[in-house]
Amino acid sequence: MNSKYNFQYFQGSSLSDLFAEDITDASYGFILNYPATASWAAYPNLKKYFIQDGSSEATKTSFDKICQKEPWKILAVLGDRIPPIVIIPPPKSLLEYWQEHFGFSYSNRSMMDRLTYLDDLSHSEYFDKLITLFPFDHLKREKHAIDSDTHYRLLSKVTLAELGVQCPKYESYNLHTCSLEDIQLPQFPYLIKTSHGLSGEGTYIIKSLSDLNYCLEEIRKYLNIKLLDKIIVSEFVKNEVQNYCVQFYVNKTGEITLIGTTRQLVTPEGNYLGGLIDYHNTDMSKFFEMIAAIGQYAHKQGYFGMIGFDVLEDQDGQFYAIDANFRVNGSTPLCLQRHILLGQGKEIAKYSSDYRMEGTLDSILVTLKPELDRKDLIILSALEKVKYGKIYTEIYAIVTGETIEEMQHIEHKLQNKGLQWLP
Repeated sequence: MNSKYNFQYFQGSSLSDLFAEDITDASYGFILNYPATASWAAYPNLKKYFIQDGSSEATKTSFDKICQKEPWKILAVLGDRIPPIVIIPPPKSLLEYWQEHFGFSYSNRSMMDRLTYLDDLSHSEYFDKLITLFPFDHLKREKHAIDSDTHYRLLSKVTLAELGVQCPKYESYNLHTCSLEDIQLPQFPYLIKTSHGLSGEGTYIIKSLSDLNYCLEEIRKYLNIKLLDKIIVSEFVKNEVQNYCVQFYVNKTGEITLIGTTRQLVTPEGNYLGGLIDYHNTDMSKFFEMIAAIGQYAHKQGYFGMIGFDVLEDQDGQFYAIDANFRVNGSTPLCLQRHILLGQGKEIAKYSSDYRMEGTLDSILVTLKPELDRKDLIILSALEKVKYGKIYTEIYAIVTGETIEEMQHIEHKLQNKGLQWLP
C-alpha cells in the first residue's frame, strides 16, 4: 500500500450513504437526469451550460436514455437518504425487484412533471439544494448543490491540465476567437474533443484525413447550432495496455473515500461499453497520488461528491489521465456492489448498458429468477420496446462470478436463456 495516504474503501452500498454527512445543512434532492438539447427537451440547455449530446436532431441522445434508462440506473443504487427527482417513474416490477435485491424502500421519490420540474424546483420551499450530474440552464444557480459555473468548468475537457496529474499534452481553442482553419494540427494519430461531450459524444480519434474531415464537419454543425465554445486537440497515448476508471468521493472537508476502479470496455472508436471489476485484487494504491491531487483540486473549488477519472496505462507503466468526471459515473453502481458481492464470494463483475432480451420485463424477471436470486445477474435498469410487433426489453445489468471464468460461464448460460449482449 502507498503508506503516504490512508484512503479507505466506502463500507456502504448506496449513493445517499456516501452523501449523508454532507447534506445535513439543508434540504437536498438529487436530479437523476442530464439536461438535453433535443427538440423534445422541455428545458433545453441552449443558453450557457452547453452539452454536446448530438450535432443534429437525428443524432441527439435519445429521450429514453436521458429520461428513463440512465436515471433509473442511478435510482437503483441511490438509497433512501436523498429524495430523488423522478420525472418518469420506473416500471412497477423493476421497482419491486430493486426493493428485494438492494433493500431500499424507494418511498421518498419526488415525482415531478417533466414539463415543469425545473421551474417547480427553482421555486421550491421544500428543496434548498439539488445535486446534479451537470448544471441546468433553467434551474436557479443558488439551487445547485455545487455552484453551477464551477461545476461546468470542472466538467470541461479544457480543465484536465489544471488537476495536477499527468495527462496527454493538449491545446485548447476558443472557437469564437480562433477559426478551425487556423488551428495547427499535429501528425496522426491524435484526438479532438469538444468541451462537454455526453457519453463519448464529441470525442474524435483522428487517424486519417477522412477521420479529420468527419470531425470538422461535426464541429461545424455544433457551431452552427450554437452549442459549442471550446475544443481541445490532444496527443494520442500510444502503446496503451489498460484503460481504467478510478472512482472516489470527496466530502465537504476534503476527505477522500475510495469507491473502486474498473477496467473500461470501449470500442476501437472510443465508445463506452461498460466496465469490468475485480473487487478483491484491484490495487488502488497505484492511483493514490492522482486521487489525492484531483481530490485536493476539487475541494479547493468548493466541490463535494463523486469523482471518476479515466486513466490509460502504457507499456512502460506510465499513467495518463484522459478525462475527469465530477459526477456519478457510468460504472459507479458497479463499484457500489463491492461489499454485497464480496459477502457472497463473488469477486468479479461486469457492467454493461447493452443487454437485450425478447419479451416483457415481467416475463424476463420470471425466466431469469434463479440467476437474479443468486445475484449472478443484477438488473439496474430496464425498458420495454416494440419492434415489428414484437416486445423486447433493453437492460442495463451486472453479471457476476467468483472468478473471471465463472462469470463468463454464467454469461454464456444467460445467453442460452436469451440475454443478448449487443456492443
